[in-house]
Amino acid sequence: NAMLIRRIEQFLRETGMPWTKFGRLATRDPRFVQDLRNGRTPRSATEQRVEHFMNIYRESQRAA
Repeated sequence: NAMLIRRIEQFLRETGMPWTKFGRLATRDPRFVQDLRNGRTPRSATEQRVEHFMNIYRESQRAA
């Protein structure tokens, strides 16, 4: 969980994306990042979906 939130925070810094938008796009939960910051532990499927979202988003930005 600590690793995931660090990767998300890095992603937010790189992209300038607001954390609420990230949560909405990655998990359909605008509070997702705030909940992680407060100690929430996501299910492994959710964690994989978030990683996939960040990878796809970065690839689309590079291609643009």
